[in-house]
Amino acid sequence: MRAYEKCDANILQAQCEISPPLCTLGPAWAQKFPPADGRLLVTLNGHQGRVNCIRWVTRQDGGSENELLSGATDKTAVVWRRSTLGQFSAIATLVGHSGPINAVDGLYTRQFDGCSYPRTIVVTASADSTVRIWERKQGTEEFTCLHILLMGNGFALAISITLLPNTTVPLIACGCDDNRVTLYVENEQHQIVKVQTLTGHEDWVRGLEFALSDSGSIFLASCAQDHFIRLWRISPRRGDDVLIVPKAVSELQEEEDIRVKERLFAVIDNDEEKSTFAVTIEAILSGHEGWIYGVHWQPAVYTDGKRHQPMCLISASMDKTAVLWRPDLESGIWLDEVRVGEVGGNTLGFYGCQFSPSGHSFLAHGYQGAFHLWHKSQKTNFWEPGPTVGGHFDEVQDIDWDPEGGEFLVSVSLDETTRLHAPWVRAGLETNWHEIARPQVHGYGVTCLAMTGRYRFVSGADEKVLRAFRAPKNFVENLTRISTVDTKHVLERMADIAEGASVPALGLSNKAVFSSEDAVENKDLEIQPHPNEQYPELYFKPVQLSEPPTEENLLQNTLWPEEQKLYGHGYEVFAVASSHDGKVIASACKASKAENAAVLLWDTSSWRQLDQLLSHQLTVTQIAFARNDKHLLTVSRDRTWTLYKKGETDSESMFVKVAYSDKHTGIHSRIIWTCAWSHDSCFFITGSRDKKAVLWKVTDTNSDSCLGPVKACLPFHEAEDSVTAVSMAPLLTPTGHYLIAIGLENGTIHLFTWTDTEEGVWTRCVTLDKTIAHCATVKRLKFRNREGVAGETAADDEEQTKRLQLASCSSDRSVRIFTVSLAGL
Repeated sequence: MRAYEKCDANILQAQCEISPPLCTLGPAWAQKFPPADGRLLVTLNGHQGRVNCIRWVTRQDGGSENELLSGATDKTAVVWRRSTLGQFSAIATLVGHSGPINAVDGLYTRQFDGCSYPRTIVVTASADSTVRIWERKQGTEEFTCLHILLMGNGFALAISITLLPNTTVPLIACGCDDNRVTLYVENEQHQIVKVQTLTGHEDWVRGLEFALSDSGSIFLASCAQDHFIRLWRISPRRGDDVLIVPKAVSELQEEEDIRVKERLFAVIDNDEEKSTFAVTIEAILSGHEGWIYGVHWQPAVYTDGKRHQPMCLISASMDKTAVLWRPDLESGIWLDEVRVGEVGGNTLGFYGCQFSPSGHSFLAHGYQGAFHLWHKSQKTNFWEPGPTVGGHFDEVQDIDWDPEGGEFLVSVSLDETTRLHAPWVRAGLETNWHEIARPQVHGYGVTCLAMTGRYRFVSGADEKVLRAFRAPKNFVENLTRISTVDTKHVLERMADIAEGASVPALGLSNKAVFSSEDAVENKDLEIQPHPNEQYPELYFKPVQLSEPPTEENLLQNTLWPEEQKLYGHGYEVFAVASSHDGKVIASACKASKAENAAVLLWDTSSWRQLDQLLSHQLTVTQIAFARNDKHLLTVSRDRTWTLYKKGETDSESMFVKVAYSDKHTGIHSRIIWTCAWSHDSCFFITGSRDKKAVLWKVTDTNSDSCLGPVKACLPFHEAEDSVTAVSMAPLLTPTGHYLIAIGLENGTIHLFTWTDTEEGVWTRCVTLDKTIAHCATVKRLKFRNREGVAGETAADDEEQTKRLQLASCSSDRSVRIFTVSLAGL
């Protein structure tokens, strides 16, 4: 699963992200020294299921690859083409398999001639026990199925295709679940025929790749679940070489060398010339202790039109290591030159790897979507880990900005993690967003989040408990170095704050870890190891970071200590919100009865329960405090909303219900998923599955209906799909309009302006479709709570006031941040 892009003097690399239903190119990095960080290039939407594999259509002349193949669980493969402007479009969809596609590969059988694409061969392997070979003839755009290979009761797990040396005959290798590698060629009748079966592996073959050596021989690398890598040499044989028969060892003379047994096959090219090739085993590489999922050759290097193939190989295994293999210059024996990997954590090892085009970097990726990148240092000649992009590997449920200055964004997901994203600010370089901390690694899917301060938040998961976290000292120090956030005044008050956090074995709570110099008054906060414990409980080690942390540091060294658990809900927590002053939080859980649909209010200073608000009959789906904290709004699956007003005297309840909707006054006829307040606390908006987004105005006069001081601002907006997320900007546009963002179930995001007039005109300004926004349900939208762009300090203050940032999260597992120019609205 890999992709490359070449751009002028810089070489960019991209990696496939398994994320239904999309094919994502990312991360990408410029191959410079010091190496630049990764960033997302483009998102390609064309599949309706999870993308399983991705591969560039390779060129024989070393030119820039412009066509990309992807295969998915929707039983199709898509051919993408990149234009001269860098834009991708789907030019063909290969339909024919009856099962998910496991592997793809392709090549051009001739050099490029003019502007037209030469004859192209694409191979797809599927779980339907077939391998299909597709052909696109020169000068056409249509792919046709040339041949179908039947795998019997098994199936191919890996495929690779190349051209036999000095011919235009394709050679296809298939690695199957019968532990064998089968070679196929195209005969003179353009039929695909089997020529050899390579045995030796003792478990499923998981990876294959060809490389053409400088001597004219083809090397095939195969890896399997038997923990071994096998290198096969396919060499041309001419004249008398074909007739040589290896002798038995007992028959050899003293001056004769032992010859490896050869497997021969012959092909006929288009010029009807017969060529013979011999297949021999070159080497067996042993060094991994787990299943090997990926093996790749270092790409060929072209200098002044001359091609050079480095004899260098990278492999990735479930034993959490990636190994760089190279033959010894004197003996020719293949040795492991470099071994890198990760230590600790709860990951499952590496599921693939890939070289950069220059060979000075390589990347490995794991089951949980994490990327691991290493660069070869020109100064020390050592391989060093480097920052790369990352993200959630399951649906992202909620996001929230830093409430004080919007300097970073926090997100929670069903992948059981809470992640903190911030801009990486460097002088003279572009500012990019990275994950710089993972405050919570949980045992349940995390569903909701509320920031109660810059360094405090509360999260809810698929459990009955709310958990409150506080930032450790090590994070605050690293935030200053990475994002240049001024934290000096905070550090001065953090003498009694934990240095970091660690999770005990079989535990769910992040326990505080204090530095050896700090005295801990409350010993209960420390982890007390059992005397029979073989391994240390404290995995946290303080790290001084000036760049985004690697995956290993994110897992172990960026956790936040848990300061409190809040009990009170009878079912799984579903929604939580914080007042803007951070003093009160409101939470709700899943409910099928009115008594379980209560909203609980908590005091963040003492963590005691303040009140219980009863109104809804079913689950409260979202809670929102007004910007002035005088009102509290809740929306529910029961198709209604409720408005509470803060009590003005101590004798009154914390919040009093002043308005609510019912089936006659509520306008919405389906579940209300989302709500948000305007910056002046005069309006709120609700969005529903019935495709309606309705604005409501809070007035000073009460009506006789259940709506009380609230009245609907008609007309409402009716979208093309269910409204699942809404947000209102923290200020008016330059023309005096309210700016509203609406996210839909199909992944689209719309930006509207609206004016408080009798007409109430909705004006659509921008539509962010699947190519820019999301390809699945938008779960939450949040405008940054101040104007400007995080991580940037404009020379002219007016520049910052002309822009806003909008964050979104989705079921497509991504978090996105958009910059909105107010001048263009």
